[in-house]
Amino acid sequence: MRHVTDSERRRRLARRHALAPGHRVKSAEAATRAMTVLHATESPSVYLSLWARVDGLRVEDVDRALYQDRTLVKQLAMRRTLFVFPRDLLPAAWGSASARVAAAHRVRLGKDAELGGLTEDGAAWVDAAERATLAHLADGVERSAQRLRAEVPALAGRIEMSPGTSYGGNNPIAPRLLTQLGVEAKIVRGHNGGHWRTARPQWTTMAAWLGEVPEPATEREGYAELVRRWLATFGPGTEADLVWWLGSTKSALRAALADVAAVEVGLDGGGTGWVLPDDLEPEPDVEPWGALLPVLDPTVMGWKERSFYLGTHGPLLFDTNGNAGTTVWLDGRIVGCWVQDPDGVVVINLLEDVGADTRAALDREAERLTTWLEGHRVSTVYPSSAMKETLIS
Repeated sequence: MRHVTDSERRRRLARRHALAPGHRVKSAEAATRAMTVLHATESPSVYLSLWARVDGLRVEDVDRALYQDRTLVKQLAMRRTLFVFPRDLLPAAWGSASARVAAAHRVRLGKDAELGGLTEDGAAWVDAAERATLAHLADGVERSAQRLRAEVPALAGRIEMSPGTSYGGNNPIAPRLLTQLGVEAKIVRGHNGGHWRTARPQWTTMAAWLGEVPEPATEREGYAELVRRWLATFGPGTEADLVWWLGSTKSALRAALADVAAVEVGLDGGGTGWVLPDDLEPEPDVEPWGALLPVLDPTVMGWKERSFYLGTHGPLLFDTNGNAGTTVWLDGRIVGCWVQDPDGVVVINLLEDVGADTRAALDREAERLTTWLEGHRVSTVYPSSAMKETLIS
């Protein structure tokens, strides 16, 4: 059995994730393909993930891909998470990961509509609200959630969620219904009504946005394609990594591994992982490199078993729900985090000694990011402990 060491996994990461300076790519589309998908839970992360991988990237380049050419499209999929997909990968997600999320979410939404007092028949309410919303969007005009609530009576209701808890409250039902239609690919987040650092999506039908909507893949075909692309980006990965990332069952994953003819390899620590059948050649050395990645970057969030790049820093860099804050990378390992001071200057917090020369190189990368941000401060709802400590100090 071919053995892939942790060092080799970090070399693969440097090249395939387009993070080492000599291996950055030329466009937002190429960077997204390199990563399979980008995390889009927080709008700025899309731009900052691409900045780290594309030399000379401008905000306008990302906006063009997302909103003009529409070669990159936002889609709710694996683990009920919002991602940016290369357009050609959408059918695979629609037939597999998105469909799995949609089925569970539809049931929950119906039950919550009943518990919230909107209806006695939750399933019928969801169906009726869906028809009303789609009919209203049929004119092709993009609308915000607020405007849709005002114009579609079925979306005007509110429900009490998790009474008596710190995270509960009286919430509008509209975002839940829009999420349902979005994960089913009936509607899509169109233009952003705010600054690139904020998310103010304007909703429209998928048909109006894409023009021609391809048929979803079958469930098995969809999972196979997602696994094939994941392995090309993140392989080798363990079964636990893939089940977690896909949000799938083990049986669906194992079928996909068989369909792509994945090959088992040995890993440091005695575990085993999977790679594509044409990906067994040793990974050459790569030049020293450093990178600054944003909250929920796809490299940070690509694996469930992260010790080969995270070491013992996990509790300082992830919140209790598993959301990663900002990270500083050195030769394929995470060595710290970064924040912005009140003036928008990027400040690094290293969690281990890297030496004066390396620290200077990472500081130059921080200066490069400071210049690109042009004084704009990026906020997050997922600050890690290390980020909070840096802000206090």
